[in-house]
Amino acid sequence: MSAQKILLVFPMLAMVLVMANAQGLKLGYYQYTCPDAEKIVQRVTEQYIKHVPNFAAGLLRMNFHDCIVRGCDASVLIKPTAANNQTEKTAIPNVTLRGFEIIDAIKRELEKKCSGIVSCADILALAARDAVQTINGPWWEVPTGRRDGRISLASDASANIPSPFSNITTLKQNFAAVGLTAKDLVVLSGAHTIGVGHCFIILNRLYNFTGKGDTDPALSPSYAAWLKTKCKPNPNDRQTFVFMDRITPKLFDEKYYTMVTQHRGLFESDATLLNDPVTKSYLELQVKTQGSTFAKDFAESMVKMIQIGVLTGTKGEIRKDCGIVN
Repeated sequence: MSAQKILLVFPMLAMVLVMANAQGLKLGYYQYTCPDAEKIVQRVTEQYIKHVPNFAAGLLRMNFHDCIVRGCDASVLIKPTAANNQTEKTAIPNVTLRGFEIIDAIKRELEKKCSGIVSCADILALAARDAVQTINGPWWEVPTGRRDGRISLASDASANIPSPFSNITTLKQNFAAVGLTAKDLVVLSGAHTIGVGHCFIILNRLYNFTGKGDTDPALSPSYAAWLKTKCKPNPNDRQTFVFMDRITPKLFDEKYYTMVTQHRGLFESDATLLNDPVTKSYLELQVKTQGSTFAKDFAESMVKMIQIGVLTGTKGEIRKDCGIVN
């Protein structure tokens, strides 16, 4: 078989695997075992998001980082212990994740209502959706019935979570490996319309891109100059951040795509979306039509993403505490 045919077949096989793993999911899975489960998730999530809207971006990012590693099994929530001090949570891509306290609060409420019934993986998938809806973002169906994984390795997270330094070829390979397409890549990247990026991640891009004290030429000079007023060359500063969408940082809209087409994408992984005909065409379409299909497309891609590699039936477990394996 030629290399070209292999590349065409691989994403199809990956999608077959994803859908096979998701067969145990269904809408309203807790209808009889915990009828108020989804209402409880929504209520607690809304309480937090209305108080701190930026948590919506945190939960959405956490959901993606969970699903892209070992599938959507809540393994990203597991805390390091003496026996396993290098869980996914400790990996470099995950050290800036936010919103764990929301998942814990939801779990506590659910355990009071129906102990040992609702998985942490389902809680995370539902909470991410409800958080985005709370800030007037798109809504999508969340079939439930996931079970929680027992394995969480920092090395898995480091190896599989797409890097903000990746080029388009690597990003497409990352997504294809879990059954997601180039369109899913550019659509889900649209989540950068909300949330922040930490300055330490872009210091090289601003101050030493090729090791010669230069700035990434893919960045708009005016945007780079503005970023330098916010992000000083201090690699030990892990707190300072900027909004990924400078135009409408608190709205779930298509302005992220405008930023990217103007060479103001914060990360190299944003800028590289201009280097592929499929992703570039999508960027330009959303800018031209003011996001005419973005909400629908985002919902569709999220439904695909939250079915990656799920555990159902007798696989995995239902954790009593989302941060601890039973």
